[in-house]
Amino acid sequence: MAIDRGRPAFSQSELFTLGVELEFQIIDQKSMALCSQAAKMFFSAPSILSPRLSQEFLRSILEVQTGICFSLRDVENDLLQTCTYAEELAAEQGCLLFAASLHPFSHPKEQQLSENDRYQVIMEEVQQVGRDFMAQGLHVHVGIGDADKAIDVCNGLQPYLPLLLALSGSSPYFKGVDTGFCSYRTKLFEVFPLAGMYEYAKDWDDFTNHLDFLQRQGVVGSIKDLWWDVRPNPGFGTVEIRICDLPLKFNDILALTALIQALVATLIIEKHKPVKLSRQIYEFNKWQAARHGLDGEYVVICDEEDGRKPIREEIEKLIERVQPASVRLGSEQYLCLLEPILLQGSGSTKMRDLYSATNDWGETIMAIQKAFWQ
Repeated sequence: MAIDRGRPAFSQSELFTLGVELEFQIIDQKSMALCSQAAKMFFSAPSILSPRLSQEFLRSILEVQTGICFSLRDVENDLLQTCTYAEELAAEQGCLLFAASLHPFSHPKEQQLSENDRYQVIMEEVQQVGRDFMAQGLHVHVGIGDADKAIDVCNGLQPYLPLLLALSGSSPYFKGVDTGFCSYRTKLFEVFPLAGMYEYAKDWDDFTNHLDFLQRQGVVGSIKDLWWDVRPNPGFGTVEIRICDLPLKFNDILALTALIQALVATLIIEKHKPVKLSRQIYEFNKWQAARHGLDGEYVVICDEEDGRKPIREEIEKLIERVQPASVRLGSEQYLCLLEPILLQGSGSTKMRDLYSATNDWGETIMAIQKAFWQ
């Protein structure tokens, strides 16, 4: 593992700007199974599109990225254009793009690793754990531009991350089996070293001291090796929220992005200095979100009240809390798109309902794929 010596400088970025990354599955139009066409799609992309595409861990995954967006409207327009172009690229290869965080029936042994030196080194170390990992996610960057403020936001976001996971869960099946989880992707990902809970830091110096220690010990090569649920991204000057599954529908992606942006803004506006969260409480809440989704429970710890509450109830409270910030950001209409998720369930519920009704993976996947833009 190459060591990137030196403390990273935190780049300047405009407050509350957005960058969104969607990791799509590439599936064969006929079999609906995963197919390894990412490299062909990437290298055949026109120059206007190629900077917005990235190859991922497996050749059956293609990441679509926005540019720097100044509003949710910008995110919507950016993704509408880029995803449409990417769909056309996929069609040229006899493929479709599929938004979910695990393919419901394809087998890991059938997947091909991308030709990337970093991924090759990682696979050599993680072995079967890496071979089983055929998952995709939604990553949202929010511009901060100030290093200490970014650390405060990462600390402050920690208690709410399981709520975001519960809203986004879209990976109930693995290798053709119902895992019993709403987000089995979460459990696959947690097996990796250095994945999971963000390490609390007092400020940017504290964070970089810890990172420097990990680098000197050869634990990480750079900050990219910290696969946390949230982390500061000094190269972009952002806080990067990484806990979410990839929702099945475009509007759900916009809704989650709006909630994340408004939550970050609320934490900064309130100027509340977060305290270190118990790992056991965080892991319990995250387990409930991954296992039960919106029907799970959530341990609340605050001055006014504590105890186990329904996750749905806590999400509703969170939406109410961040609504003033969403109004200021001009994203209130996108925040309202969370209501159908709370009423109808996340992607995991929809996928289970469809498969229960059809008992056919091809019909299930095609129905989900066709409904992405609806």
